[in-house]
Amino acid sequence: MTNDQWQELLAVIRGEALSPLPVGFVIDSPWLPGWAGISTLDYYAGGEKWFVANLKAVRAFPDVLFLPGFWSEFGMCTEPSAFGSRCRWSEHELPFADKIVRSLNDLSSLDRPNPRTDGLLPFVMRRLQEYQGQIEHVGHRIRFAVSRGPLNIASFLMGTTEFLMATQTNPDEIRGFLTLITDFIVDWLMWQKECFPSIEGIFILDDIVGFLGPQDFKSTAMPYLQRVFACLDVPVRFFHNDAQGLVCAPFLSEIGVNLFNFSFEHSLVEMKARTGGRVTLLGNIPPRDVLALGSPDDVKKSVRAAIESLSDRTRIILSCGGGLSPAVPTENIAALIAAAREA
Repeated sequence: MTNDQWQELLAVIRGEALSPLPVGFVIDSPWLPGWAGISTLDYYAGGEKWFVANLKAVRAFPDVLFLPGFWSEFGMCTEPSAFGSRCRWSEHELPFADKIVRSLNDLSSLDRPNPRTDGLLPFVMRRLQEYQGQIEHVGHRIRFAVSRGPLNIASFLMGTTEFLMATQTNPDEIRGFLTLITDFIVDWLMWQKECFPSIEGIFILDDIVGFLGPQDFKSTAMPYLQRVFACLDVPVRFFHNDAQGLVCAPFLSEIGVNLFNFSFEHSLVEMKARTGGRVTLLGNIPPRDVLALGSPDDVKKSVRAAIESLSDRTRIILSCGGGLSPAVPTENIAALIAAAREA
């Protein structure tokens, strides 16, 4: 993200009225390798191919806010690998982290990982360190400390069904489990900031919160998310949950979140009401059925419908409801940008 783009992001988060409405996307390995013409495995394995793919995106769409921008990651394997998960890789599919908690008794044997030494985390950081100079040479900077959230990591280590069941049957053990994971996330984010003082944002991804009811959210997710978002004194606190987002929306401001990417199933109007207008919304075009599979005209119609429904256009960044899906074509991204300019 360039300095001008960063200032634009801060302005929209402050609630300033921007015209045209800004456009932004979460881009990572589900979309970027295929769009750039390389395999998913090559994207992870080769630093140069990773850099060139990200550079191609920012040059193709210079006015788009790519979040977090030059994202060094290994898919969902990134954080679970630090706990000892076996990571499975394939040429064109996303990697998968095997669960390591087979029973609740296994929780007592888990140690808090050291992000400086464990799993894939040192490789995430070394890639950014290796390419920091080239990233800055083209006018961008490393702006975000990034992690999957506590419940997301827990679900990979334990299995989603097993974890959600255990929140009801063994809440004490799960509280200890989530405390351990949260301690690790705080260490991980703080180390990223230590390595890159240019970081002024936190980006947390956790879809599992969307599987909780209101009371479970407040007891099982909210305290841990509050700790994570409070660990760095930064102006941008970005949360991604493209599962059901209504349960967390009323509490985002209290958690500390000021930028939210959510499911396309919730309209901008509905989410503005749920968040009390206090949180900047990143959305909300259907990522698969419209942005990936629709025509440019379909994209423009969807953008117009989303914008026309708004009586208040502050704290809005036009995007899709989630990250960019695989196979989203260049012409559909261009159509979204054009529709934003015409609105």
